[in-house]
Amino acid sequence: MPKMKSLSGATKRFKRTKKGAVKRGQSHRSHILTKKSTKRKRQLRSPQSVHASDVVLINRMMPYR
Repeated sequence: MPKMKSLSGATKRFKRTKKGAVKRGQSHRSHILTKKSTKRKRQLRSPQSVHASDVVLINRMMPYR
């Protein structure tokens, strides 16, 4: 059977940790940053984990990563 392709959009957005959890970046950090407080921008830097109900879908989008 041939190899499955990964969705390129998913590989750019998600990374897998060593334990198998999936992490993602946060939104609202790309533009209009002047009205956002420094605290808010700093907290948006850190990655978040993906909700457990969505991990199955992401694993299907990235079969070998």
